[in-house]
Amino acid sequence: MSGFLRVDKARIVDGEGTPVILRGAGLGGWMTMENFISGYPGCEFQIREALAEVIGPQKSAYFFDKFLEHFFDEPDAAFFKSLGLNCIRIAVNYRHFEDDMRPRVLKPEGFKHLDRAIAACAKHGVYTIIDMHTAPGGQNGGWHSDAGTHIANFWIHKDFQDRLVWLWTEIAKRYRDEQWIAGYNPMNEPADPLHSGLINFYDRVYAAITSVDPNHMLFLDGNTYATDFSGFPDDAGTRWPNAAYAIHDYSVYGFPAAPEPYARTEEQRRRMRRSYEKKRAWMDERGLCVWNGEWGPVYAREEYEGDAMEEINERRYNVLQDQLELYAKDRLSWSIWLYKDIGFQGMVHVSLDTPYMKLFRDFLLKKYRLAVDPWGADDKFVRDIYRPIVELIKDNVQNEEHLKLYPYPVWTAEARVARLARCMLLSEFLAKEWAEHFTGMSEEQLDELAQSFKFENCLKRQGLNKVLMEHAKQAAFA
Repeated sequence: MSGFLRVDKARIVDGEGTPVILRGAGLGGWMTMENFISGYPGCEFQIREALAEVIGPQKSAYFFDKFLEHFFDEPDAAFFKSLGLNCIRIAVNYRHFEDDMRPRVLKPEGFKHLDRAIAACAKHGVYTIIDMHTAPGGQNGGWHSDAGTHIANFWIHKDFQDRLVWLWTEIAKRYRDEQWIAGYNPMNEPADPLHSGLINFYDRVYAAITSVDPNHMLFLDGNTYATDFSGFPDDAGTRWPNAAYAIHDYSVYGFPAAPEPYARTEEQRRRMRRSYEKKRAWMDERGLCVWNGEWGPVYAREEYEGDAMEEINERRYNVLQDQLELYAKDRLSWSIWLYKDIGFQGMVHVSLDTPYMKLFRDFLLKKYRLAVDPWGADDKFVRDIYRPIVELIKDNVQNEEHLKLYPYPVWTAEARVARLARCMLLSEFLAKEWAEHFTGMSEEQLDELAQSFKFENCLKRQGLNKVLMEHAKQAAFA
């Protein structure tokens, strides 16, 4: 440990000025729960409300606290370090720290598990980045904004913005002396239609954080899901000193909706490289520091894809490998998505033999067939049901420009229909069914269920971890 990390031109360095390459993963699905990570439908607030209704507020709170306790603990940090990785990006939901009905009243208990995770990582020599994954009102229209709507209300209600600036001030006060925190990621994947609102927020939150914590660097996501910096000010380097700029570099070839299977052709590699270079071009032109805050393929599962699983996953590991080779050439710091889940994308995943996975086996199969979760969904079973809605829209909107509603092109007309008509709407009707699986359970049974997420009850995705470990070693000696 050589002091606080900081930005030196286009590099991250330690307190002695030695360059540091952050190689890590996102701890998602924990202090910001996500549907595809732990198997529920819709948004976190919806299933929390549903569970409280089914088993009562006290037992519901008990289960979620045990879930947080078991999902990430010291054995997770030790395993992470054993791979040669050195940084975990911790996704948090603002609701842990304040309540919508009691705004600007800090909930001290919200820090209990965050403190514990930061300490566990520090003990094993792993940096952490605090990532505000969920902002009041929703900073984008995704399920992970936990707002239950496709409208990003954060940008049209100043009070939401004021609350988040206040909250970041409180967080920065608490952790200003913690050297194993690499920095703060003030907002995950903003989607501000006007762009100017994001710049105004960054001005305010930067000033607020640095007024109480001059030690930590900031990681600032680009607009439109961390892909677009065209609305950023040319004086960003002097306006926000000690800041890195975060891209999210998901490759189309790592998902079921890829235009064709990834075969490492010259054209596919060119497209992958061009997508990455386009995202970081604005920073490169100005000599600014780039951090890849999210990236990585999703993986096939035997219980769903059957005999095709191994071939699919081998292609996805090739995507992973080829992306890492691009990053290595630029000595890029990165954080793959994601560390732990129930088997879709994580470095480790909950075993099918655990109580949780046994209880929800049939429900998860239903979710898969209905393509309820938008992330990496394969809609082959329901595509023909929703296609007429897309056709209806296109047939009746004569001006093609009117189909390009923000955040186009991230959301095409097809993607918008999928988000609203399939994922959001259908999930609302499934939330209660998810919660009813807990009916009649004692606290002992609820704890046993939550323990399914403990490291000792998880399997390691060996193909993924092998590639990450090899590149971590290369980066360490580069």
